[in-house]
Amino acid sequence: MGRLWLHRYVRFVAVAAAILITAGGAVTSTGSGLSVPDWPNTYGYSMITFPPSMMVGGIFYEHGHRLIATTVGLLTIGLAVWLARAEPREWVRRLGWLALGAVVLQGLLGGITVLYFLPAPVSIGHAGLAHLFFTLIVCLGVLTSPGWRRSYGRSEPPEDRTLLRLALLAPAAVYAQILLGAVMRHTGAGLAIPDFPLAFGHLVPPSWSAAIGIHFAHRVGAAVVTVIVFAAASRALAHHWARTELTRPAMLLVGLLLLQIGLGAWTVLSGKHVTVNTAHVTAGSLVLATAAVLALRAHRSRFPDAAEASGRAGTGAEVLP
Repeated sequence: MGRLWLHRYVRFVAVAAAILITAGGAVTSTGSGLSVPDWPNTYGYSMITFPPSMMVGGIFYEHGHRLIATTVGLLTIGLAVWLARAEPREWVRRLGWLALGAVVLQGLLGGITVLYFLPAPVSIGHAGLAHLFFTLIVCLGVLTSPGWRRSYGRSEPPEDRTLLRLALLAPAAVYAQILLGAVMRHTGAGLAIPDFPLAFGHLVPPSWSAAIGIHFAHRVGAAVVTVIVFAAASRALAHHWARTELTRPAMLLVGLLLLQIGLGAWTVLSGKHVTVNTAHVTAGSLVLATAAVLALRAHRSRFPDAAEASGRAGTGAEVLP
């Protein structure tokens, strides 16, 4: 029972981290990054004692983001401690401490971003680390799940080298695209090309600037990610249709990618509407996490606890949570 509750807690932290991603996206979408100019205090108040009546305009987004971030930080402390006390696998316990280190570093980067007036490199690093943190929490959810512990009921799943390579390539490509998006977002290049799917009415921009180059690179990156994701999902669905632990994330990945492409187009055509732009950030993180889930499950047999789990699956032994 203890392991099942740990898994449920990890899932809860993952939901909280997704809300934090959305809140951070709302801060940048509304241009509220400097609405609270001091850190870690808020206009001289401590974070907890800041009057709710003063949370208006951009302060609502920035201070709200800080409150959510603090909550996620506390939840991550609880997660790391719980894993340290209840998780028998040392390498999973280390991932818990890594998640805690990531959230602490994320908070420091957020503070530096404010104190140094939104320097692009720091803001980009802050955004990139946020997506990695969320993905790490989702991965911990996979690693603590009952399905993972029983190796999804398969003693010796067939090795598909093509799928293994594509499954690793997909999250790497998605993360590179997220970083490109963060560069575009924090350098003000989001509307450098104001039309879609063409670029100033052409397939390739007729004139160039740094902002146009960044924006166009993000569009090219989206095309590359689409090819890789569809290749990985198609391989899983065509060759491993009976393995639901692969087909489900593969189908979800395709659906989220299509949603993300639509949100990206809508962001441009709507002139970076706040809600659409924020949803684009959140969906990108969901695409990354789903690609990571597919990669983990495809490589299940290569993890340190695979032999024990496969032995239980082969004998039909029930794995108690």
